[in-house]
Amino acid sequence: MATQSLFFPSITPLSPISKQHNCVISVNHHCSFTRRRETNVNGRLGKLNVSIESDRLQSVEKSHGKDYGVVSIHHVGILCENLERSIAFYKDLLGLEVNLARPNDKLPYRGAWLWVGSEMIHLMELPNPDPLTGRPEHGGRDRHTCIAIRDVSKLKAIFDEAGISYTLSKSGRPAIFARDPDGNALEFTQVD
Repeated sequence: MATQSLFFPSITPLSPISKQHNCVISVNHHCSFTRRRETNVNGRLGKLNVSIESDRLQSVEKSHGKDYGVVSIHHVGILCENLERSIAFYKDLLGLEVNLARPNDKLPYRGAWLWVGSEMIHLMELPNPDPLTGRPEHGGRDRHTCIAIRDVSKLKAIFDEAGISYTLSKSGRPAIFARDPDGNALEFTQVD
C-alpha cells in the first residue's frame, strides 16, 4: 500500500523495524532534515527512522548509545551592548516578535527573547569579549546564526532601504549575510 503526500507522491511503507533508526529526508540533494516517528512494532512502541534519497525509501541504522532525545535548537544567545538598539533591529527592522512570556527579571542582566519560527533568539545585554575589528566582511566566514526565510530579494530591499550593509552568498544560492548593530553575523537563507 503506497502513501500519498505533497512532496513524495507515492511511497511504499517499510516493514516493521524493531531497532531504532534515523530518518533523513533529502530533497533534490540540497537540504536534509531529521524527523522521528513513533511506531507500534509487534505491540510495542518504538522509533522508526527512514531515509528518502532519490525517491527511494530505505531504513538507516543508528547507534543507540547517544540517543538522549534531541528535538531541535531551542534558542541562540546573542550578546548586545544596547538592548533597545538590538530590539529595534530584530523587531522593528527584521519583524521578529518579542516573546513576552519568557522571564527576564530572574536573570542578572537585561535581555529579550524573540521568536524565529518555533525557536528563539535570546538577546543578552552583556559585554562582548569578541573584537569588532578584524572580522571578515562576509558573515559566512565568521560565527553566524542562520535564519530560514521565504524571500531573499524582499529582505535585500529592506536592507537597502535601511542602509544595512550585506553580502550575498558566495556559492550563488539564495542567501544574504548581514551584521546586527553589535557586529554579530546573521545569515538569511531562502527556503521553499
